[in-house]
Amino acid sequence: MASLTLSKGGNLSLTKADPGLQMAMVGLGWDPRTTSGDQFDLDASAILVTSSGKVRNNDDFIFYNQLESKDGSVVHQGDNRTGEGDGDDEQVLINLATVSPEIERVVIVVSIDQAEARHQNFGQVRDAYCRVVNQSNEQEIVRYDLSEDAASETTMVFAEIYRNGAEWKFRAVGQGYASGLHGIATDYGIVLD
Repeated sequence: MASLTLSKGGNLSLTKADPGLQMAMVGLGWDPRTTSGDQFDLDASAILVTSSGKVRNNDDFIFYNQLESKDGSVVHQGDNRTGEGDGDDEQVLINLATVSPEIERVVIVVSIDQAEARHQNFGQVRDAYCRVVNQSNEQEIVRYDLSEDAASETTMVFAEIYRNGAEWKFRAVGQGYASGLHGIATDYGIVLD
């Protein structure tokens, strides 16, 4: 099976592309451009959203400090603080068969830690991507390479994994937020300290 590459706004039925898919590994990668010397630390998060467009509570916010959903269906594989090396910088596993029926979307977000203090934004990040791999056979199903310049944004929604009837689909989003992780979290109903 050949992987499909999507452009911004494109979507794909994961269920139709790979009917055997149960454990989806969402791989995220990026490389910082050479800058003033301040280290980049990008963080992946997964936000579990209901039909209301909001989380049920803060347990639906999966990130480096809360690595697993209560039901274990979504698991963050841990923080990569440098983005160095080849391959995925961070990964999120989603067991599609066990995601609560209340959850309609898993929103995949990447934010730059301390972006304001370090004067960093996504305009200084290159080769960012999001891909979905069937973990059982390690076959990549879909990939989205973010190519848009996002010079003022410090947080981006890379993609969504969402339900469409009995199907699970992938949408390449590529939407930036200048208000950072706090802004996007608040929009989805997450209460941050």
